[in-house]
Amino acid sequence: MGLVRILCRRLCRTSFLRHATSSINSTTEIGVVGHRSLASACRDSPSPIFFFRRFESTEAQFQHVYSDSEDDTQETLDYPGGRIPFTSQMRFISEFPEPRIPCYRVLNEDGYPIVRKIAEQMTKEEALKIYRSMVTLQIMDTVFYEAQRQGRISFYVTSAGEEAINISSAAGLSPDDLVLPQYREAGVLLWRGFTLQEFASQCFGNKYDYGKGRQMPIHYGSNKHNYFTISSPIATQLPQAVGAAYSLKTDGKDACVVTYFGDGATSEGDFHAGLNFAAVMEAPVIFFCRNNGWAISTPLIDQFRSDGVVVKGQAYGVRSIRVDGNDALAIYSAVRAAREMVITEQRPILIEVLTYRVGHHSTSDDSTRYRPADEIEHWGTARNPIARFRKWIDRNGWWTEDDESKHRANVRKELLNAIQVAERAEKPPLSELFTDVYESVPPNLREQEELLRENVKKNPQDYPSNVAL
Repeated sequence: MGLVRILCRRLCRTSFLRHATSSINSTTEIGVVGHRSLASACRDSPSPIFFFRRFESTEAQFQHVYSDSEDDTQETLDYPGGRIPFTSQMRFISEFPEPRIPCYRVLNEDGYPIVRKIAEQMTKEEALKIYRSMVTLQIMDTVFYEAQRQGRISFYVTSAGEEAINISSAAGLSPDDLVLPQYREAGVLLWRGFTLQEFASQCFGNKYDYGKGRQMPIHYGSNKHNYFTISSPIATQLPQAVGAAYSLKTDGKDACVVTYFGDGATSEGDFHAGLNFAAVMEAPVIFFCRNNGWAISTPLIDQFRSDGVVVKGQAYGVRSIRVDGNDALAIYSAVRAAREMVITEQRPILIEVLTYRVGHHSTSDDSTRYRPADEIEHWGTARNPIARFRKWIDRNGWWTEDDESKHRANVRKELLNAIQVAERAEKPPLSELFTDVYESVPPNLREQEELLRENVKKNPQDYPSNVAL
């Protein structure tokens, strides 16, 4: 019965269109046609037929195009999304594009500009801020990683090899743009003005931590900087980013949303749902994929057979680009262009940046157990994004070795001091564990709080002494 109804509806739609074309011009949009108006043609159809397609002409849906040659005869189908040509040849779409999608870059490996016009658009002040920020992020990662190894913080994730992705993408955005990160984008927050002291307070979970010590280290968040708090589950931020972007669209805001994720996130359902959601709703969101070759210990070849991530955008109707993730200028210019298109055209864009995760996945990982050391060494030196950008600003006469030494020394000194302050600061009071979820704390949480307080009193040696009860 279900199949009969489907066929009936298709017949009704065709019959209606044939009779309607004489009175509908090329710009008419067909809305809802109630089943009562077509009762004589499809009495068994219990529901309305919906048409949201704007047809290009008043001719029938099926059209013949004739020429002198019989081989040139072509029949097309006017289908939602545009006309589709028919073919008598049975051809399967190749599973892999040939040639592969190219990778956009501006600076070559030696720091020479390939596209001088793009390079010349960046001012000295912008270039130096980007470089200083990349170096600061590198030093911050080194010091916090050492602090974790010393047992002073419980966990850490570095951005080694991905400093240009962090800083240059942030530089291409506006402070009003919303950021929904994964967990390797501390540099975006650094660029927006989050201080080294604020980073340290979060990692140590003291009373100055905006998350009140309830998150793991590196799970930063800042309302002031439009940076949504990081959550560990992979790819959950992607559909959320689309919803936030659609909100900006309905409010008429001159801003967009950018959401970051790794190549491993594309294996999650939320990635596919997010792209399709954004395409259909035409949401102003930038999907920024850090394709660094590894999802913890899983290499790309074990994740997908497609030409990376960039081709997945086209499958969902999302404009896409592939960018050299170790080229700070290319990332900066691509993000700026993407942001302009996203806002002015109200459409989503997917950016895939190709890079390499030089560091371990986290302090809980030893990447030398699943990838060769010489591979890590090659990407950490020969393809280092900071070194490449340094060559370019050196040739411009904007940076010296003396500048380098002073900046690194100052950042390290400031960071070590921030860690000492964060380490000495009090922890958030015990009561903060049970707040900020419900307007009124429910009885079961009150009971848990009482039990915890009793346990702390009985076993004080098992709890930090600087936590206020």
